Amino acid sequence: MNLLPQTYLLGLVGLLAIAAVVVARQLLSVRRDEIKLIKLEQAGTAGSREASDLYELASVQLRKRLYPQATATLKQAVKRLKDEPDEARALIENALGFSLAAQKEFETAVRHYKSALRAKQDYPVALNNLAFAQEKLLDTDAAMDSYRKTLKVEPNNATAKKRLKRLEKRAA
Repeated sequence: MNLLPQTYLLGLVGLLAIAAVVVARQLLSVRRDEIKLIKLEQAGTAGSREASDLYELASVQLRKRLYPQATATLKQAVKRLKDEPDEARALIENALGFSLAAQKEFETAVRHYKSALRAKQDYPVALNNLAFAQEKLLDTDAAMDSYRKTLKVEPNNATAKKRLKRLEKRAA
């Protein structure tokens, strides 16, 4: 008796089950973000005086790839940063840079990444994002320097390692 067709069928059913689980998790995640966005909007978060509330709203907008809305929300959050700790300023400025970079506004993104780094000098996410934006602006030396700084802070950062290696090959 040949078991090959049955084995093939079981493997196919297994793959379909895994795919169904992955799709279901993604749908639940999207649905959670939609519900959170609706709740934040209904609560009037966009008009909030608190930078943390605005950052929370912008985070959901970023996950949903609503970059223009996230940019506007994060600009309001920056204006409302008063006695917030440097960590909060770094998070908001980095998120604003990310939102701008997603809209291909790399020069403005660089300014916000640098602002995040003034607030928190060894912030590997902001360093990596800064390097990427500098790379997009064809400022290869600055990008390589930023990737190296990222690796000083986070030696196992795979993205920084890979992109630095690629830039060094091009420069050679």
